[in-house]
Amino acid sequence: MRMVDLIEKKKQGECHDDAEIGFIIRGYTAGDIPDYQMSAWLMAVWFRGLSTTETVSLTMSMARSGKLIDLSMITGVKVDKHSTGGVADTTTLIVAPLVAAAGVKVAKMSGRGLGFTGGTIDKLESIPGFRTSLNAGEFISQLQRVGIVVMGQTNDLAPADGKIYALRDVTATVDSIPLIAASVMSKKIAAGADKILLDVKYGNGAFMKTVAAAKELAGVMVGIGTDAGRETVAVISSMEEPLGTVIGNSLEVAEAIEILSGNGDARLRDFCVILASKMLMLAEPLLSMNAATEKITGLLYNGAGLAKFQEFVEAQGGDRRIVQDTSLLGIAPRTLELGASREGYIVRMDSAELGHAAIMLGAGRGKKGDAIDLTAGIKLHRRCGDFVSEDELLATLCFGEGVDPIIAKLMIEEAIHIDKESLPSGALIAGMVDLYGWHDVLSGNPEVMAPRPIKKLLRNRR
Repeated sequence: MRMVDLIEKKKQGECHDDAEIGFIIRGYTAGDIPDYQMSAWLMAVWFRGLSTTETVSLTMSMARSGKLIDLSMITGVKVDKHSTGGVADTTTLIVAPLVAAAGVKVAKMSGRGLGFTGGTIDKLESIPGFRTSLNAGEFISQLQRVGIVVMGQTNDLAPADGKIYALRDVTATVDSIPLIAASVMSKKIAAGADKILLDVKYGNGAFMKTVAAAKELAGVMVGIGTDAGRETVAVISSMEEPLGTVIGNSLEVAEAIEILSGNGDARLRDFCVILASKMLMLAEPLLSMNAATEKITGLLYNGAGLAKFQEFVEAQGGDRRIVQDTSLLGIAPRTLELGASREGYIVRMDSAELGHAAIMLGAGRGKKGDAIDLTAGIKLHRRCGDFVSEDELLATLCFGEGVDPIIAKLMIEEAIHIDKESLPSGALIAGMVDLYGWHDVLSGNPEVMAPRPIKKLLRNRR
């Protein structure tokens, strides 16, 4: 079997069998297949796609490229959560501690930033001393002791995905449904959780640009999880504007701490409460959405979620003092403020353009292996729907010495659209996909997703 023949086969739109996919994954993981051939195959997949059978085979081959963690010795339901990526998406750092504080074990394997989206591992590594490389024994031990553990891919766990993930980032093959599905689900299966909540994004700041595409991706991933014996549910949410108010690694950690302290942006906070409540319901199927939300909200405001976050940080070698002093995360040495060019309402924020601007400031990678500035990024001072006066502060750019911020500044100016008339913001949550199919929250039963106090997120916010 030769890789060049398999590239040709996929280029012609033919299907691979299990043996061929296994050959590709084993060969690339071992270093026998070079980056340039794997890049060609990934591009062929981008154009030609993979069948459902091929996607499942790719997922399982990637999961089995290393060890599969067995969590059966840990009592209770183990739950995992994953976002398909977005801009200012800090949810894992907020949701996972809240769910763990509720007594549910949260076992998560995460990735680094991909394209213009931020990665949970990069964010956590902005915490001084934080270790994201754990072996299986450390992963299991911490889950048992602390109730929450987050790690990146290693040579032992899903190593194939780690290598392919980095290559996709720099070969324009990120936005492929089968490749995204296999990447996400291989990590989920390798990490050993019993149940999985997926947050599948759509919009200009996501890899899936439409609700239909997000539904398709969610359906594939839910199917893979079901085939692997893991109950999997996907929430479909909008990335038409940044989810939080900051873009950048240490900035997002600081925002997570602010939310867990009971303060911060209401939109991000309420969305995290919804996701955490859904995870709690996966672990406790008899729990209603209202009861789950009440429990999670209580843990948010009584400080239990923040205390669990601090315990989690310390358990993985991080400096626990960041909870009291976020300046310990590091502060970018230079800043530049951007004011509004005119008065009016902010009617649109192009998430993708803002994400790319953050990369220009050093917060993301331009090519495989690039170092990133963990303190770089963008602080947004206004939201869509807000009225602003001329010259009113819209954003603060944070960057390091030697970085020219002018291009990023121009990109941010282009990304924030101001008009005389306000426009209603779209729904943040479009629906949900589970074993039984699609649930349209807007036209169906909103209680499936959220209790009455948070229903505003399901409709226009203004």
